[in-house]
Amino acid sequence: MPTYTPKASEIERSWHLVDADGLVMGRMASEVAAILRGKHKATFAPHIDTGDHVVVVNAAKVVLTAGKADRKVIYRHSGYPGGLKSRTYAEAMERDAAEAVRESIIGMLPKNRLGRAMATKLKVYAGPTHPHGAQNPQPLALDHTRARTADCRRNKNDVHPPRPGHRPP
Repeated sequence: MPTYTPKASEIERSWHLVDADGLVMGRMASEVAAILRGKHKATFAPHIDTGDHVVVVNAAKVVLTAGKADRKVIYRHSGYPGGLKSRTYAEAMERDAAEAVRESIIGMLPKNRLGRAMATKLKVYAGPTHPHGAQNPQPLALDHTRARTADCRRNKNDVHPPRPGHRPP
């Protein structure tokens, strides 16, 4: 069976708006990366850029869970001996929140010229305003990725049905 390849005339690109206020960074980044790749479309092909444009606003209000802002470290290397630089996500968010969110999304795209082409369709802004109003971006609901609160976490004393084939100790 031949590989499906959509023609350039068949690719329809739309604009999506994501409000990152209160969203968990990793979950939001993975869903935005899937939209940039075009995996939500029936015409998806892994070797062609069929994705849509995404505008992310309120990047400064994104949430990292379980204290990852202080524990998780971002590394960069210049290529020279002793050129390893590191900083925490809290430092990166304080310095430039939009760039930290943008890099986390780009890290989930392919590492080749196709991924770089997909990254050009991503626009990230730290505040609530953006200059892409003429494109009429449609709001994208990512409510199921909101940060979990303490009352919705599973209690260790909850009774759960046993797994099939599992024998208690």
